[in-house]
Amino acid sequence: MLITRMKEKFPDSIIKEKEPLSLYTYTKTGGPADILVLPQEKSEVVELVEWINENNLSLTVLGNASNLIVKDGGIHGVVMVLTEMKAISISKTHIVAQSGARLIDTSYAALDAELTGLEFACGIPGSIGGAVFMNAGAYGGEVSEVIDMVTILTRSGEVKELKNKDLEFRYRHSAIQETRDIVLEVEFHLEKGKASEIKERIEELTFLRKAKQPLEYPSCGSVFKRPTGYFTGKLIQEAGLQGKIYGGAQISEKHAGFIVNINHATATDYIELIAHVQKTILESTGIELVPEVRIIGENIL
Repeated sequence: MLITRMKEKFPDSIIKEKEPLSLYTYTKTGGPADILVLPQEKSEVVELVEWINENNLSLTVLGNASNLIVKDGGIHGVVMVLTEMKAISISKTHIVAQSGARLIDTSYAALDAELTGLEFACGIPGSIGGAVFMNAGAYGGEVSEVIDMVTILTRSGEVKELKNKDLEFRYRHSAIQETRDIVLEVEFHLEKGKASEIKERIEELTFLRKAKQPLEYPSCGSVFKRPTGYFTGKLIQEAGLQGKIYGGAQISEKHAGFIVNINHATATDYIELIAHVQKTILESTGIELVPEVRIIGENIL
């Protein structure tokens, strides 16, 4: 049996069968992974990808799934979750963080080292790898502004170091979205700052986040990309959609740019509500809302 062979080949790896992905997504929705593996070292990822390729298996790589919806049918093949790879190290003005480290934790590591440049990220719940994938940003900052180098593993199994310019960053985009390379670790180049000023900015942004975002419910974060010249939340409010419920999913009454899980929502509830918002806004304003959240996986047959 495949999973038996996999466990024999990687006895020290965390490997699970038919694991519900709702245990890993921030929305608390999503069907099972055929095989789930949580590597703990870069070398382990390299060996796993080689084995997966040799066995002609499909591979889906996830960070901490904070801006992701996994469909209710789950994901076939192998799902690799990188959240166990979370080491963060600092040398002078450089921070190296493994792909599974949280962006929030990395921003606080910068504070401890009196390094400025990552304050904007203090409230972004995504992983380092996910942040690179989508060029995560908030409050006027983006990770592309402070990334120096990214170490990736290609799907064919080759380890490479990519410079900032190689990643083709733009709003909520990087080249990783096309290449599907696996981010192993990221090197940030920051600047020396004053701890008191860095801490003050982090506290200010943390207050704003708690005041404006519906952190009391599971959610996938900001659902839509911001259309040029408009605020997504305002468009949804003006369309009379704030508070709208599909199944157990609701357009947040606190921030209309978020959809929250208020009552055992399914991924299908989320997807149908997203589609309803897109249709309503397009018909009423002519503006096409593009999802920022990734939607992956299989529908229930």
